[in-house]
Amino acid sequence: MELTHEEIDRVVAAALAEDVGSGDATTAALVPEDARCRAQLLLEEPGVVCGIPVAAAVFRALDPSVRVEAVLEEGSAITDVPAVVAEIEGPARAVLTGERVALNLVGRLCGIASLTRRFVDAAGDTGTKILDTRKTTPGLRALEKYAVRCGGGVNHRAGLYDAILVKENHVRLAGGIAPAVAALRERTNGLPVEVEAETLAQVREALEAGVPRILLDNMSPEQVAEAVALVAGQAELEASGGVSLDTVRAYAETGVDYVSVGALTHAARSLHVSLEVQ
Repeated sequence: MELTHEEIDRVVAAALAEDVGSGDATTAALVPEDARCRAQLLLEEPGVVCGIPVAAAVFRALDPSVRVEAVLEEGSAITDVPAVVAEIEGPARAVLTGERVALNLVGRLCGIASLTRRFVDAAGDTGTKILDTRKTTPGLRALEKYAVRCGGGVNHRAGLYDAILVKENHVRLAGGIAPAVAALRERTNGLPVEVEAETLAQVREALEAGVPRILLDNMSPEQVAEAVALVAGQAELEASGGVSLDTVRAYAETGVDYVSVGALTHAARSLHVSLEVQ
């Protein structure tokens, strides 16, 4: 579940530039330059812990001497709240100036991890994996996909560059699934290939073309079950489109390999987190 320092630092730098600008006027006016403090980062509602390394990067960007010690592990599910997730100690100006950026990012990541965990729990022991999508907040994709992993989900492709996904408009422009797959031969550069199918006829066409993974787009659980029977293990299957917490179990019980859920990142609510100086 690791994030690279480069991924974190890029987001933190942009967020601090946006929030701090030319300086924290309130803190500079009220807090002595040499003041130090201790503080706690708290999760105020039940959910999954995620983003402590990101919060630590926020404070370290303002002052490298700030110490952030995690109390709870990333991915921990918390029901007894408020819960202390991290202890912070260091120059008071850095702690107060970084507070809002740290809370915004941690709250967002906890929210995504928590919603993902709900979908994973709903799928239960079916063996179906819950996938994210590219429906992420611009600039935050690496962090949000990390949060999905913390919640027990699995990442789909990171972007347009690391996998080939032939979608509806590609199929139309190529003249059909078979011509699209034929055109891909010798052009994949070793990237995994997946083709979107909207009907069982297209599933059959993709299967005959030798597609290793088929995305079942906006099909009902009943249609997905038919596709699973038709494919009979000859290709991986992913159900996608309009899946909710109320329906994900029905999709998972069809035997499909994956269910992708854009809502994990585009509809997750930020959890309430706070920072309290001791």
